Amino acid sequence: MNKTISYIYVILSAVCWGFIGFSNRLLTEAGMTLGNRVFVRNFGTLLVLTVVFGLFHRQVFRIRLKHLPIFLGSGLISILLLSVVYFQCQTMCSLSVAAVLLYLAPSFVVLASAVLWKTPLTMGKVAALCVSLLGCIMVSGVLGGDMTASWAGIGLGVVSGMCYASYTVFSHYGLARYESYTMIYWTFLVAGLGSVFFADIPALLPVFQQPKGIIGGIGVVIVATVLPYIFYTKGLEGVESGKASIIANVEPVVAALTGVVFFHETLSIWTLLGVACVLGGVILLAKGDDTCKESHSSTAST
Repeated sequence: MNKTISYIYVILSAVCWGFIGFSNRLLTEAGMTLGNRVFVRNFGTLLVLTVVFGLFHRQVFRIRLKHLPIFLGSGLISILLLSVVYFQCQTMCSLSVAAVLLYLAPSFVVLASAVLWKTPLTMGKVAALCVSLLGCIMVSGVLGGDMTASWAGIGLGVVSGMCYASYTVFSHYGLARYESYTMIYWTFLVAGLGSVFFADIPALLPVFQQPKGIIGGIGVVIVATVLPYIFYTKGLEGVESGKASIIANVEPVVAALTGVVFFHETLSIWTLLGVACVLGGVILLAKGDDTCKESHSSTAST
C-alpha cells in the first residue's frame, strides 16, 4: 500500500475516534440512558462487523476454544467496562478532560509491561509517566484553584484509561495467535453480547425518533467505532506502529474541538497545558520504547 495512503488511514482513524464523545453527548441529550448507550455502541458494532467480515473476511469467525478467555477479557474489560465508565465520565466532565484522562492509557501500559513482561522501567519512561500525571492534575483544575471536573468524573476517567490499557495486555496474547481483525471481531462479539444485559429496548424507540438520536447512533457505531478500527488496521500495513500511535494523539484534540464547537465548552489555560503534558508524555513513550510502540498501537481504539 502507498505510504501516503497509509498515513491518511491512520489520521482518519484518530479523527473518527475523536467523535465518540460528540456522538455520546447527542445520545445523552436525546434522552438515552447510559445502559442503552453502552448497548447501542457495542451491539450495533457487533452487527455491522458481522456483516462486513461475513462478506469480505470470513476467516475471523474461526478461533480455538482454549483461546476464548483472551477475548472474554478484552471484550468485558477493555470494551464493555470501558464503554460504561468512559461514557459516564463524558457526562460528568468536559469532552476534552475525558479524552485526556483516557490517554493516560499508555502510562498504564508501561507499568503493566514492567510487571507482566519484565520490561525495563527506564528513566525516560518514568519522566514520561510524571509528565502525564502532571497533565492529569492540570486538566482537573486543582493547580489553578478552579476544578473543571468532579472527583468522581476524574476517577472514572482514570479507570477508563486503565480499561483502555488492558486491551494491550489481552492483545499481547491474542495477536500472537490471530490477525488483528480476528482480535477486533471476537472482542466486540463478547462486548456486544454482554451489552444486551444493559439494554432497555422499549426506551430506545423514542430516542431514535429524534434527529439527535439517529445522528448519535450512527456516529457512535459507524463513525466512532467501526470505521476507525478498520482505518487504523489498514493504516498499519504501511505505517510502523510507533509512528501510528503518535498520529493517534490527534484523537483527544479532535474530542476537545468537538466539545468547543458543538457544545460550547471552554478550554482553560490549565486544560490546554494539561492536554500538552499528557500528549507529550504519550509521544515520549512512543518514541522511546519499542514495546510501548507495539502495545499502544493495540490500544489506539476507544
